[in-house]
Amino acid sequence: MELAEKVYTVTRGFPDEERFGLVAQMRRSAVSIPSNVAEGFGRGQQGEFHRFLGIARGSLFEVQTQAELARRLGWIKGPSLTDLRERMRECDAVVTGLMRSIKGGKTSQE
Repeated sequence: MELAEKVYTVTRGFPDEERFGLVAQMRRSAVSIPSNVAEGFGRGQQGEFHRFLGIARGSLFEVQTQAELARRLGWIKGPSLTDLRERMRECDAVVTGLMRSIKGGKTSQE
């Protein structure tokens, strides 16, 4: 949730013409992360939870890619970029840790 909040805050400063482009895409991807974690947990089965965590992780990778593009375009920099990167690292650690705990120490990419 903190990452999604940060993405909303950071994207407020993007150019107006990106409102339906990169802003919308970054926000959708960021909201998808906690939404998939919640949906997977709510299904009540470990296999389903693990699958939805994988989807959440994919959305996180989307946000990371989109943030890098925004950095290259000069729309995110300085402390905002540093904070966003830290939130992304924390989110990756949590989601990956949950995936490992469900599947006995391995993610699907190992």
